[in-house]
Amino acid sequence: MDNFRNKYRSRYYLARVSLFGTVQFHPRSPLIIALWSAAFPGFGHLLLHKFLRGYSLFVWELYINQKTLLNTAMMYTFTGNFQMAKAVLNVKLVYLYIPVYLFAIWDSYRTAVDENKLYLLAKRENAPFPTITFNPLEINYLDKKKPWIAAFWSMTVPSLGQLYIHRIVSAVFTLVITLLIVINSNFIEGLHYFFMGDFRKSGEIVGAQWLLYFPSIYFFGIYDAYINTVNYNKLFDYEQSTFLKRKYQPPSFVIEKGEKCS
Repeated sequence: MDNFRNKYRSRYYLARVSLFGTVQFHPRSPLIIALWSAAFPGFGHLLLHKFLRGYSLFVWELYINQKTLLNTAMMYTFTGNFQMAKAVLNVKLVYLYIPVYLFAIWDSYRTAVDENKLYLLAKRENAPFPTITFNPLEINYLDKKKPWIAAFWSMTVPSLGQLYIHRIVSAVFTLVITLLIVINSNFIEGLHYFFMGDFRKSGEIVGAQWLLYFPSIYFFGIYDAYINTVNYNKLFDYEQSTFLKRKYQPPSFVIEKGEKCS
């Protein structure tokens, strides 16, 4: 929905419901967005619904981390084996990692501030936006869902919470990345031996380089599903109240400050 290219011809919109999901402006904490970018470049942008930029930064982080073996070096550092950390770290490429990492934090913070301003402008304009879309492949519509259910399904398998709230692209991307990490880290097999009590074998077969990606992906999936469900519910309530006021509330109806309706 580019402005001036649809029947509403408004300047700012609060949201858009499309085949692949719902994107919207809503107030965000720039600090929280920046912290998620610090946890993993791209996450902050995904929370801002800047998907192309977010996925690009995510893939770059994954690529450069694999090339430099940064996760492995971090694992050795955390265990006090500094010599091995120096030995495995690829210093030829590690300096490419730092500026992009800092850019992701800075740009997500800056974008969050800008989107908060756009939210105020869009809410002031209060332009109508489509709340349902039909397509031969899918139907998507604005409705209310339970945030704890979205979080619960994300706890079982990352991406299911996104599917529940119809964030199709995010769900597919999260599922593919999760499978990539689980397969390459031998996470399931290591978990099996851990539950069987064979901790030595569990530690031997699990690949730390890939496994250290998993906590970020897992907890971000839970947070992303939960917080987006909360904000979609707020958007639904706002759209409903705006529609009812526009269509059914008499223009002369005014509630004075301090007045109580009996």
